[in-house]
Amino acid sequence: MQPSLIFATNNQHKAEEIQAFLNGKFEIISLRNAGIDVEIPEPYNTLEENADTKATTIFNLTQMDCFGEDTGLEVLSLNGEPGVKSARYAGESRNFKANIDKLLYKLKGKPEREARFRTVIALILGGKIYHFEGTCKGRILDAERGSGGFGYDPVFVPEGADLSFAEMTLEEKNKYSHRAKAVQKLIDFLLNK
Repeated sequence: MQPSLIFATNNQHKAEEIQAFLNGKFEIISLRNAGIDVEIPEPYNTLEENADTKATTIFNLTQMDCFGEDTGLEVLSLNGEPGVKSARYAGESRNFKANIDKLLYKLKGKPEREARFRTVIALILGGKIYHFEGTCKGRILDAERGSGGFGYDPVFVPEGADLSFAEMTLEEKNKYSHRAKAVQKLIDFLLNK
């Protein structure tokens, strides 16, 4: 029987992305599939603290092995913005289009468009907490390209690629993805436990 982990997220895109990457090694149970209807606050100033809070909240509710993650887009010329506030960059509504519009407005006329995505995973296994991090360097485009993915994918091109994340298939994106790198570290850890 394959082991299962509850993924402390309400974002089905993230759950599907991680499940696709796992190739059946583990079953990922989203909050919706676990029947858990809770909005977990992300009040902290670091990705690590937010990831810890998500995992701890679900562990306290279920006493089951679980993990939480937080991801931020960090733009060099904007001093790391939007960073930990990536999902709510343009307000509490978490509107991806508004977030992208704000980012492109703040970058208007700036030649320096270097950025990176950073993902931090907090795993609670047997009551202990472990951390895994993945990053993906790239650049921000002048305008959106592509219709796939979610979040800032239409304006982010990873280093070594010509396509935005939104122009890639999930398999192509996972070759570069910050989340995929963090998840690979998580898998390697779980397989060696």
